[in-house]
Amino acid sequence: REALDLAFHMSNILDTGLDRHTVSILIALCDLGVNPEALAAIVKELRKERLSVSSLHPTPP
Repeated sequence: REALDLAFHMSNILDTGLDRHTVSILIALCDLGVNPEALAAIVKELRKERLSVSSLHPTPP
């Protein structure tokens, strides 16, 4: 729990936009041996996809 608190605090300092649950999942995946650089690339790609989809379907004011 302390490690998650620290990682989430660092995430906020770095302004990653990741919520606590997502940070927890990413840490768990790293603990299972998933390459952290690959995870970072996936997060970046998912953000790009989300931005491109939201630009195609803007929400009304």
